[in-house]
Amino acid sequence: MEGFAGLGRGFVVLCGILCNLGVVWKRRHETVEQMHILVVGSLPLVITTAAFTGAIVAVQTGYQMAAYVPMIFLGTVVTKSVILEMGPVLAALVVGSRLSANYAAELGTMKVTEQLDAMEIMAIEPIQYLGLPRFVAAVLMMPVITIIADSVAMMGGLVVSVITLDVTVETFTAGMRLFWEVGDVVTGLGKTFFFGGIIAMSGIYHGFNTQGGAEGVGQATMQAVVGTCLSVLVADYILNTIFMQIIFAG
Repeated sequence: MEGFAGLGRGFVVLCGILCNLGVVWKRRHETVEQMHILVVGSLPLVITTAAFTGAIVAVQTGYQMAAYVPMIFLGTVVTKSVILEMGPVLAALVVGSRLSANYAAELGTMKVTEQLDAMEIMAIEPIQYLGLPRFVAAVLMMPVITIIADSVAMMGGLVVSVITLDVTVETFTAGMRLFWEVGDVVTGLGKTFFFGGIIAMSGIYHGFNTQGGAEGVGQATMQAVVGTCLSVLVADYILNTIFMQIIFAG
């Protein structure tokens, strides 16, 4: 029953945020501030992760292909792997773990110290003032983060391919263009809007429902991170199925 109660509380929070989307312009300063926190704080980790992700994909693919497939397809495999899966999912996991923990800890601390109750007494709606800017910032900035991650990952794959696999730049880039599909980009980036909403909701929900003082804040932070990672992976499967049916069925 507790699980259903949690789903209900989460649905209430989500409905509260969506119902307040019309006033997001009034909270533009808070929203821009949250965008800045998300992008600037996440970039070093995202760039490092993406660079090594592209390198690993290139090395593993090159090792598997070396004796069987022309190396021109190395660029194809790296590009499609990064754009469709590795870039969006790893960016969501890396950014999501950091961001949901931040949201849960910040809002959870405000909850246990009764700051949220004080805001309600002053006729300030916490969901509108605190939840909405974080939600909108995550939804809008995740595609930006993913584009950066994709670019860095493909560059990392190119560099490793040239240095360690004796693949020329021309061969790798020709493979990147070989089976280029706009649908790949639409699928990869389209998922990130949903990932952003999942990440924000996990942190906001657990933050608003924190109980038990400092120990409760720690528990809420842990639950937010775990919930984000699991939800992103499940959503990735579902969204992939939907996008593939819509975009590539014809």
